[in-house]
Amino acid sequence: MIPLEDQSPRNIFRYLLVVPVPWVFVLGYLVGVALEFAFFRKGSLDGPEWVVRAGVGVFVAGAALAAWGWIIFYKARTTTVPGEASSTLVTHGPYRATRNPMYVGLSIAYLGEAGILKQVAPVAMLPLVIAYLNWIVIPTEEARLQQVFGDAYQNYRSRVRRWL
Repeated sequence: MIPLEDQSPRNIFRYLLVVPVPWVFVLGYLVGVALEFAFFRKGSLDGPEWVVRAGVGVFVAGAALAAWGWIIFYKARTTTVPGEASSTLVTHGPYRATRNPMYVGLSIAYLGEAGILKQVAPVAMLPLVIAYLNWIVIPTEEARLQQVFGDAYQNYRSRVRRWL
């Protein structure tokens, strides 16, 4: 049972934080695949082969960015779990350009996967995934980072954009 004071829509969505963020992307994509099959029956569109090759490149670039961000966190021995207290404020590598390179990378890889499979409907689901991250997951993470690192995080936040 959700306590009465936690029943605002924003707080209810926070209970979804138990779902690891990569799975949010997978689940969003799978909903898009279901829509693809429902509306296009074949599950993918006919199109030029270069779309697949471009999709592979986009997927690899996105996966590499996400992996780079994760490896830096791993080496810093800090958490990747939203809402858990980080042990280190990571501000180097891709974190110089975006506060969320793992999410940016997963979003790019998501688009690459759609290109590889020549699917359109999953792309329509990506804004919902990003909205969930932007308005539920990231504010939860940022609140914890502010609590743990205070002014150091505020300075970082003022210098580096949330996305790009």
